[in-house]
Amino acid sequence: MTTTNNAPVLCEIGESGIARIRLNRPEAANGLDVELLRALNDAVLTCHGSRETKVVVLTGEGKNFCAGGDVKTFASKGDGLPDYLREATAWLQIATASLLRLRVPVITGIQGFAAGGGGLGLVCASDLVIAGRSAKIFSGAVRVGMAPDGGATVALAQMVGLRRAQQILLTNPTLSAQEALDIGLITEVVDDDRLPGRLDELATELASMAPLALAATKRLIWDGVGNPIESRLGEEARVVSELSGTADSLEGLAAVIERRAPRFTGS
Repeated sequence: MTTTNNAPVLCEIGESGIARIRLNRPEAANGLDVELLRALNDAVLTCHGSRETKVVVLTGEGKNFCAGGDVKTFASKGDGLPDYLREATAWLQIATASLLRLRVPVITGIQGFAAGGGGLGLVCASDLVIAGRSAKIFSGAVRVGMAPDGGATVALAQMVGLRRAQQILLTNPTLSAQEALDIGLITEVVDDDRLPGRLDELATELASMAPLALAATKRLIWDGVGNPIESRLGEEARVVSELSGTADSLEGLAAVIERRAPRFTGS
C-alpha cells in the first residue's frame, strides 16, 4: 500500500516484507502537526494489519528526519494553541504507543536533525536507530516554553541514565551522531551516503529471521523496561516454552544441525 506523494506520511510494504514509513513534510523539516501525526498512526496500523510486514523502516524525506513539533503551525493558532496541542499530543501518544506495540522491529534512520519532544520521542520508540555521521539530536522543548513528550522523559532515562537524560532534556545540548552513539541513545553511525544502504541491509537481515521470535523478543524487552529482572524471569520462560513448539523453532534447530540457512515461515 502506498499513499499519494503529497500525503504527510508515505507508507509502502514491499514483497520482501520490508515496510517503509516516510515522514513527508520536507519543506517543514518533517515538523509534526495533527495531520502528520494522524497519518503516521494510520501507517503504523497498516503495517500492523499486514501479515506480510516483517520489519518497518522509519525515515524522513528531505534534509532532516524530524524537527519535532511544527512551531510555525503552533504559533499560528494564537489563543487556540492549547486546544490544538491537546489534539496533537494525543495523536503523538497514540502513534508512539503504536510503534512500541508493533509486533515487528522498527528501524529508524536519521539524517539532519532529530529534535524536539516528538522527533526525539520517535527515536526513543524505535528498536534500532541508524544515524548518518552528520546527524544531530537535541530536545529543545524547554527552549520554547514546552516540555518533552512522545515518551522521551521516560524512555531517554532508561537508555542513557537518569543524570544524562536530565542534562539532555533540561539544558538542550546538541548531540552529534557519535555522541548519541557513545551514550547509548542510538545503535549505529554510518557515513551519510551509506545511510540508505545500511538501512536496507539491516532490514533485509531482520526480514530473513523468525518473525515470531523477533516479535516475542521485542515485547519482552519493552515490557521489561523499568521492572526488576526477577519479575520478568517467569515471562521469559513462558515465551521460550511457547516458541519451542513453533515450526520456526524446529526449523531453526534443524538448520543448525544440518549446517544450512534456516527457512522461516512465521508459523
